[in-house]
Amino acid sequence: MNFRVIIPARRGSTRLAHKPLADIAGQPMIWRTVQRARQSTATEVLVATDCPEIHRVVTAAGGVALMTSSKHRSGTDRLAEVADLKNLDDHAILVNLQGDEPLMPPPLIDQVAQALHRNPHCDCATLCTPIRTKGTFFDPAAVKVTRTESAEALYFSRAPIPFPRDQMPQLTTLADDAPLPPGLTAYRHIGLYAYRVALLRRFTAWPPATSERTESLEQLRILAHGGRIHVAQAALPAPAGVDTAEDLERIRRLFTSGQAATAQAANPANQ
Repeated sequence: MNFRVIIPARRGSTRLAHKPLADIAGQPMIWRTVQRARQSTATEVLVATDCPEIHRVVTAAGGVALMTSSKHRSGTDRLAEVADLKNLDDHAILVNLQGDEPLMPPPLIDQVAQALHRNPHCDCATLCTPIRTKGTFFDPAAVKVTRTESAEALYFSRAPIPFPRDQMPQLTTLADDAPLPPGLTAYRHIGLYAYRVALLRRFTAWPPATSERTESLEQLRILAHGGRIHVAQAALPAPAGVDTAEDLERIRRLFTSGQAATAQAANPANQ
């Protein structure tokens, strides 16, 4: 199986200015992410950006970067442009790795690509991990997913799903770090995707779905338009990416202390 990793990266960020170029133990975050992706079995790792400085940094370090439009509203749109610029076949598989994921375990990159390859009836594949605590279950920043018995996505939401009607009175009294009650199985979505190029080309032609706008979750556009998403349970814990200045400092400490390679085992975002 062949697949490519595309890392969409733009300089602008509402929460952390110039995020892809932020220094992490002597190297910019975007290059740290490229190095992670290169440890996967991908045939190519490419940064897609609208920022000349990000392009220069990546190519100067020996990586491959491609300039793309500054008008894209999402990384998915940017991947679709890459597919067209490279004239890729509709059946080609592209993994979307965000540029703020310098701790993403390479085996998970391989896993999501393999999940799509092994499910030819699906248009896209992604990963999930069990939710362990009440706090994560109720946290709107932790996207939840429900699946069919064959591990296809039914719905993604920032709300607690599945909604435990009979257990909810008990749940609301628990502390945030309390474990979920027995019998309640819930999954947190991990934002790592593998796409078939044909899906990317359809995605850019579809209007945003009502559910997508309501939840601010672009993967709901795929479901709303009849696409099928395979959701595999992650083989390893997935560390959180960099969204805030606090996240950046945490990851800097991990790289400085030499603990980056094992950081996922203790990451609280997996609870």
